[in-house]
Amino acid sequence: MIFEKVRTILVDQLDVDEDAVTMESVITDDLGADSLDVVDMVMSLEEEFDLEIPDEEIETMKTVGDIVKFIESKKE
Repeated sequence: MIFEKVRTILVDQLDVDEDAVTMESVITDDLGADSLDVVDMVMSLEEEFDLEIPDEEIETMKTVGDIVKFIESKKE
């Protein structure tokens, strides 16, 4: 499932506990990602799901749920 893959990437890259990553988690506030973390995360997500995430989309993605919804919309 998409959420599990996204969670695995975030846990690995941000060095956070798996339980901390929920659909409601705010990437910067709750998970402590800085701008460099976000760039790395986006590159990993693009590679994992074989898609391109435009910069304007990245700016709108605040929560883990936002990322999952975006990927689901591209996979349909």
